[in-house]
Amino acid sequence: MDVTVTDKPDAARYELAVDGERAGFVTYRQSPGSIALLHAEVDPSRERRGLGSALVRGALDDARARGLTVRPVCPFVAWYIETHEAYQDLVTK
Repeated sequence: MDVTVTDKPDAARYELAVDGERAGFVTYRQSPGSIALLHAEVDPSRERRGLGSALVRGALDDARARGLTVRPVCPFVAWYIETHEAYQDLVTK
């Protein structure tokens, strides 16, 4: 299974693709130096396979690479950060 997460700035979201097919997304609002992750969604037929985690991880890795702080508005994103210590430093204080 080939899983990719791609930033689509024109749509203000990261898209998750599985074997080339869109399987989910997380919307965002970006401001100078910060990104708010608003809503994550995975195709219901693909849930419970770790794809939501892969999606959020991809968005957070991109935010880190771009030097952005993160505001986790989406409850799933907030849970993911809370349970993955390596990403907690990204959160806007």
